[in-house]
Amino acid sequence: MIASLRALCASFASFALCSLLFVPSNAVAQAKGQISGAATYQLTKELLAVAPKRFNGSPGHLAAEKFIESHFEPEARDHRLEIDTFTASTPAGLQTMHNIIVKYPGKKDGLIVIGSHYETNYPLKDIAFFGANDGACTSALLIEIGQYLRAHPPQGYGVVLVFFDGEEAVKQWSAQDSLYGSRHLAAKWSQDGTLGHIKAFLLADMIGDKQLDIDQDGNSNPRLIELLKEAAKDTGHANAISRDHTPIEDDTVPFARRGVPVLDVIDFDYGPHTDATPDGYHHTAQDTIDKISPQSLQTAGDIFLELIRLVDQK
Repeated sequence: MIASLRALCASFASFALCSLLFVPSNAVAQAKGQISGAATYQLTKELLAVAPKRFNGSPGHLAAEKFIESHFEPEARDHRLEIDTFTASTPAGLQTMHNIIVKYPGKKDGLIVIGSHYETNYPLKDIAFFGANDGACTSALLIEIGQYLRAHPPQGYGVVLVFFDGEEAVKQWSAQDSLYGSRHLAAKWSQDGTLGHIKAFLLADMIGDKQLDIDQDGNSNPRLIELLKEAAKDTGHANAISRDHTPIEDDTVPFARRGVPVLDVIDFDYGPHTDATPDGYHHTAQDTIDKISPQSLQTAGDIFLELIRLVDQK
């Protein structure tokens, strides 16, 4: 009888261990109050598989939108998913664009906005530019943050995720030919009063680089730069913060110009700089899945969750 009980216990223990081994990595991470870098990496691969080229007006652009929306069906049922459709005047004519907005109400009056862009560069539409780091992995990160917030609703400020369209230039980067989605949404939220409730706008851009080195963006709010360094230190990723203070033109700028505290979490120095690729892998066919890593995405996920906590506290 005792031997039978021992065998039963051993069998049960083995089953329990196997069950733990086969729990999805994102489920394990979320049970620990984390985001899984491995799950974010896998989600990036899935997005690239269904929408490798996502320039405006392409089948891939529509597929990317559907991919993002498919991961927020519970929020859509609760009317917390909004498709912000607008028409932009571009050098290629009028183009219809779509910001995707997902809302997680909090317990305090105020909002933390976390954004990224999902489309690929329009001028590069005729080459194999897939934007694994530049748009895909940060879109995947926002999806993972959304899944985390679904399981752990905000206890402080509400959190709003924004998947921006039209960040890239249609012909050549300028104040008029870039940042279409963020310029539109900043103006819209200025008119309806939403901007006044935003405590921090945090942007994720190009943060999957295997050699992650997050800039201290010169266009970001100094207080939020300090919180970025604090969040990195708190999560054991202090070495991921660069000493570079170069101002970066990004989706944060239209909000900063309207008085919103912004933080661009970006590693703009991406890949080796050579005569053939003076800007590294940025906006080249080399921006592929093998250039990013689950470890960097884990670092980014840890930092963003800690930033939410710190903004709530401060």
